[in-house]
Amino acid sequence: MELNLFFVTNSVLLGVGLAMDAFSVSLANGLGEPRMGLRRMCLIAGTYAFFQALMPMTGWFCVHTIVEMFQKVTPFIPWIALALLVYIGGGMIREGLTGGANDGPRTALSGRALLLQGVATSIDALSVGFTIAKYHTAAALACSLIVAGVTFIICMIGLALGKRFGLHLAGRALILGGVILIAIGLEIFVNGVLR
Repeated sequence: MELNLFFVTNSVLLGVGLAMDAFSVSLANGLGEPRMGLRRMCLIAGTYAFFQALMPMTGWFCVHTIVEMFQKVTPFIPWIALALLVYIGGGMIREGLTGGANDGPRTALSGRALLLQGVATSIDALSVGFTIAKYHTAAALACSLIVAGVTFIICMIGLALGKRFGLHLAGRALILGGVILIAIGLEIFVNGVLR
């Protein structure tokens, strides 16, 4: 497959489609942590971008090596994403209802929670490996890196918007962020199961 404008455009559009869950989670994180600094924003957006690049390459690798095993795991992807996002979102709602959000800004998102969010928002990108299976290694890697770049930009926008509105919503932001995460998990689950 030749790297040209058509390839880049398709990869960017693929990145936009894949980044929507990560955008929503970024928005929720910005709502919950309205005083987040630029360095922290880059870490969060970078984590999501990393997983958005890793998952399609993992899917591509599976298509070229262990297709049968990967096909057995595919039906569980919506369940895994739902479980992870309900767990994280439920924790945010619980913290918001018990008054943790009313005492001031929320404590920073833990590394463990960030990794879980990264996996949960990008796990559906594993199946993208099937769509890029015809690409040679360099093209598949280029596509994944473009997806990562698009995800990073979109997540930075989501974090900035969440921070802006999080300051205005005060204690309710944490509950809203948790509800958004659970809604994303349900959306991934419904789309994955009914597909």
